[in-house]
Amino acid sequence: MRKIAIYGKGGIGKSTTTQNTVAGLAEFGRKVMVVGCDPKADSTRLLLGGLSQKSVLDTLREEGEDVELDDIRKKGYGDSWCVESGGPEPGVGCAGRGIITSINMLESLGAYEESEGLDYAFYDVLGDVVCGGFAMPIRDGKAEEIYIVVSGEMMAMYAANNICKGITKFAQSGGVRLGGLICNSRAVDNEADMIEELARKLGTKMIYFVPRHNDVQRAEINRKTVIEWKPEVEQADAYRGLAKAIDENKNMVIPTPLEIEELEKLLMDYGLMEA
Repeated sequence: MRKIAIYGKGGIGKSTTTQNTVAGLAEFGRKVMVVGCDPKADSTRLLLGGLSQKSVLDTLREEGEDVELDDIRKKGYGDSWCVESGGPEPGVGCAGRGIITSINMLESLGAYEESEGLDYAFYDVLGDVVCGGFAMPIRDGKAEEIYIVVSGEMMAMYAANNICKGITKFAQSGGVRLGGLICNSRAVDNEADMIEELARKLGTKMIYFVPRHNDVQRAEINRKTVIEWKPEVEQADAYRGLAKAIDENKNMVIPTPLEIEELEKLLMDYGLMEA
């Protein structure tokens, strides 16, 4: 089983990208579990047809420790398993705590055992690597492959570089590696070339360029992934292409993060910053 974490700047489209990728993998016959690591608990809604799912932390608060596996996971599109970690009550506690509790509980209940027949476990992680809780999937070896969702926007590239610093730190003591950059296009000038160059400097590759298209929003309004909503549209093929690229990827690396001056020079070279 491959354990993959999806990171990237807040608002870059990690949850949308993850769920549409999972739909593509499901079409290929892969069995996938998605663990939402966002306190908003909205990382699996497209796979569940828009239905809300009780989070692991809410289940524990309401039912105590006597919890079974099917109490904290739901079957989604393509027979994917969907789990939401959840978070603390507003204003109380650390949001990263939900990730730690959720993953530990899934392990103790046997969600990762061979009998489950999983090909993939995906962790959809909130924002940047900013604290121990959100870094847990890579810090404790829960995830072995990292994909960073990025765009040609300056702050998205800054975040990607910071995440690579986190991967580099934890790679020294564990097996976590970077699988590549996923460009979730914002239609920035020279975007594909710029992200390919960023990937090259980081020692990895742009594993896929996902074009910007309103069909993504239309599918979300219909509470579905693009592949489930209209499997014949071009954007559905884009997500199939991304799923195939991840499924076939064997090039995992320890990244080489850029110094801030080098990153800013890249941005200037492609016209995002004035010299």
